[in-house]
Amino acid sequence: MIALLQRVSEASVSVDNKMVGEIEHGLLVLLAIEPEDTQAKAKRLAERVAGYRIFSDENGKMNLNVRQVGGEILVVSQFTLAANTEKGLRPSFTSAAPPKLSEELYQYFCEQLRQLGFKVPTGIFGADMQVRLLNDGPVTINLCG
Repeated sequence: MIALLQRVSEASVSVDNKMVGEIEHGLLVLLAIEPEDTQAKAKRLAERVAGYRIFSDENGKMNLNVRQVGGEILVVSQFTLAANTEKGLRPSFTSAAPPKLSEELYQYFCEQLRQLGFKVPTGIFGADMQVRLLNDGPVTINLCG
């Protein structure tokens, strides 16, 4: 399971020119599921995302998590993060989980964040989405679970 965290001032996701999810200050999480992933891994990764300290404290150090800064979390499925790029000039997606498992664990991951007290807007699984963001920092972290 791969979560690409982007600290954002704002972010949104649209499908067919209709906004389906948006946040202000917080985290945009692009999420990829791999074949060996489980609910236990999804739960642990959700806990790590919620607790990951990538927001600045009063001294400018990354010591605060998204909850501590009153931030929000937008989650967008992105199977391309699981691309195998070791050979050739075209990515292979054989290292991404099949759609059924991916959607189940994507939904489970989002539900785990909700159980931690976050409102979690999302994209639409499997849709052609347009993601807009204003990266704050910029700060982008590849968090594997």
